[in-house]
Amino acid sequence: MQRERVSENVYWFQSEVYAQVTAGVITGPKWAVVIDTLPVPEETLAMRSFIEDVLDVPVQYIINTHFHADHTWGNCFFPGATIISHQLCRDLQIKHGLASLEAAQQQNQIFKQVKLVYPHLTFESGSLSLRVGKKNLSLFTTPGHSPDGISILIEEDRVLFAADAFLPIPYFVNGDIDTLENTLKSFNVLGLENVVQGHGDIILRGEIEETIQLNLAYLDTLKKKVRKAVTNKNPLHAAAEITVESCGKDRVVLSGLGNTLHQNNVRWLLNKYALEAGIALVDLPYDEFEDDIIDD
Repeated sequence: MQRERVSENVYWFQSEVYAQVTAGVITGPKWAVVIDTLPVPEETLAMRSFIEDVLDVPVQYIINTHFHADHTWGNCFFPGATIISHQLCRDLQIKHGLASLEAAQQQNQIFKQVKLVYPHLTFESGSLSLRVGKKNLSLFTTPGHSPDGISILIEEDRVLFAADAFLPIPYFVNGDIDTLENTLKSFNVLGLENVVQGHGDIILRGEIEETIQLNLAYLDTLKKKVRKAVTNKNPLHAAAEITVESCGKDRVVLSGLGNTLHQNNVRWLLNKYALEAGIALVDLPYDEFEDDIIDD
């Protein structure tokens, strides 16, 4: 697990086991807030140890940015903490969590000690504020990657924990591409110093605007190419030729997961546009990413 101090009393953690998943910690004089909980117990417990033993404060609150397993399964390792999320995040954890966890536990022993703990405090619209020492945290909805997504702005530092609304390759399977575009555009007006992505490295101030534009360009190009593929005599073949590079992104990001994310996006969007056009396609499966964590 990698760790970095982002600003005073604000820390970033990144998984070295699965997909460079990130988490955050903001500390006050008496307690700390954790943003997401990393994908595997070993790393979650190492993060907790750093907070309790080095920073010398207990974890009072956990914020789940969305329901996916790699951001929420570590909830159980912070007993007594109050978990905050969007209401949809709680609902989706309850709906999908148990089946996903049982499948992972059958395939990998490292998840045997994981127990599902659902959010206690939720909101549905607008924003929610949380004061931690001298820091004011603003929690607000940022859907698109998933319908329940939220981000957290540390107002004094202009640091945004954007979760999976901001990724090296935008990902919208089981979400909505148009909503994700609007969410990305909304980040431009926040005057940010740093963006903590849900997966991958921290985006620094001088890179933020350009990175947002590159992500928007990827989504726009992808939409155009997939719509064109749907009108082809062989939509499946045409869609298979839409490479990640042709949409302006690199396949080697996130430890080589970039091409998988892109292919999943193409298949998801092709099915969506074909359905809207009344074209029958063989249902296109996509590789699992995030809903289940299985370290082979």
